[in-house]
Amino acid sequence: MRGNIAQLMQQAQKMQENMQRVQEELASAEVTGSAGGGMVTVTLSGKMECRKVRVDPSVLTDPEMAEDLIAAAFNDAVAKANAISQEKMGAATAGMPMPPGLKLPF
Repeated sequence: MRGNIAQLMQQAQKMQENMQRVQEELASAEVTGSAGGGMVTVTLSGKMECRKVRVDPSVLTDPEMAEDLIAAAFNDAVAKANAISQEKMGAATAGMPMPPGLKLPF
């Protein structure tokens, strides 16, 4: 019984180390979402921090369209950042089942 607990503790420690490493990787990762055929791009870090927004000057003649394109590009970037985060966190947990609804990183 003690061997099982010790093994479980070692697995938990390794998973914690892996998650720390992945969180550091995500902090430095960048994803770019785009809309309007690249007329608007938004670059986010893996931690969802906005790093850059680029808007083609031709979009600025129609403020409502510009707002829609910026929102769409941001949502595209968020979806990409979430996909990368889930992929990396899945690898870090090494297949250990996580409780439903638990979002990582914390």
